[in-house]
Amino acid sequence: MLSVEGLTKRYGQQIVLDQIHFQVENGSFVSILGPNGCGKSTLIRLLAGIERPDAGRVLLEGRPVTDLSRKELARRVAVVSQEGLPPLPYTVYDVVMMGRFAYQKWLQGPTAADEALVERILQETELTPLRTKLLSQLSGGERQRVAIAQAMAQQPRLLLLDEPTTYLDIGHQLALLNLIRQWQQDCGLTVVAVMHDLNLAALYSQRLILMQCGRIRRMGALDDVLTEPLLQEVYGTTPIVLPHPRKGVPQVLLA
Repeated sequence: MLSVEGLTKRYGQQIVLDQIHFQVENGSFVSILGPNGCGKSTLIRLLAGIERPDAGRVLLEGRPVTDLSRKELARRVAVVSQEGLPPLPYTVYDVVMMGRFAYQKWLQGPTAADEALVERILQETELTPLRTKLLSQLSGGERQRVAIAQAMAQQPRLLLLDEPTTYLDIGHQLALLNLIRQWQQDCGLTVVAVMHDLNLAALYSQRLILMQCGRIRRMGALDDVLTEPLLQEVYGTTPIVLPHPRKGVPQVLLA
């Protein structure tokens, strides 16, 4: 279980996160929503142990993430940011294999099991044709798929996503989220994702967290969070919420 207790973060005199509390059950998919600048990305960095809070703590299976070593954290948590991977002069295969570093001993190269896992992940993410390409030769969307593949190679318990579909067209957005959902179901993976698209979040999440001005306005089931009055108040627009014609989950239209 992921537990967040009284999380507060300041940058100078600005309070970016203010007393954040929530829990995420193992094996669930939770999306974090909210307008720009409300603290979503900062929250992801704190959950990942990349930054330290000014108050409060993040617990993963009862242990503070700030107490975990780099390798312990990499075996438990994978992070994919909205920027994806920079255009480094490494091949796709090598970058995905880097996800296995936490399982390798000092001065030991990849094992046969590591190589088999990476080959399977490349196939599942449709990256096999690009395996020998340098990251610097790829588009932003392709590099984002490599970042997801690298995260999969870590075999984490918790996957943190910060707007993972930013550079992807709609076909690759759905393919990527379908892959993550299948991975979640097969491995019991816990997913916490910052999502810009409310409708995609509703299609793939079990629960939602809606933030505003560094605080949680509401956390709960889809129908409890995606309501017209609440969305109008948080986003300052006039939405229409209707059930998806096939899935039945709420979908948001602009009036």
